[in-house]
Amino acid sequence: MTTKRKTTKKGAVRRKADSRSLETAVECARIADERRGDEIVVLHIEEKILVTDYFVLVSASNKRQAQAIAADVRKYLKDSGYKDVRVEGYEEASWVLIDCGVVIVHVFREDLRSYYDLELLWGDAPKVAWEAKKK
Repeated sequence: MTTKRKTTKKGAVRRKADSRSLETAVECARIADERRGDEIVVLHIEEKILVTDYFVLVSASNKRQAQAIAADVRKYLKDSGYKDVRVEGYEEASWVLIDCGVVIVHVFREDLRSYYDLELLWGDAPKVAWEAKKK
């Protein structure tokens, strides 16, 4: 994968998102949807922060569902060739973070999602339109 770079106003060098990172974010959203995740949102965050291109935000109704979504997303990322996939919060499963570099997936239990309200925090980031897989 070729990486495009650009420099910010403060001189930091950042990657330019490519189509693979968008495809990865959308597929993570679809996986969450297949596991019956709720309120799935994909944010194009690249212009807001240096560490990633996309956030995928998902609500889960319970611990088991959050862990199932996280496990399937992690498996997809590993199978897709992302070598350094990091997962935080899996055991407790209140807020599971899956990070492959270009995409960070946040799986929240419903009460914590509203408490942290990342959509408000990153509200000016463009939302990505995506569709569930056809059954």
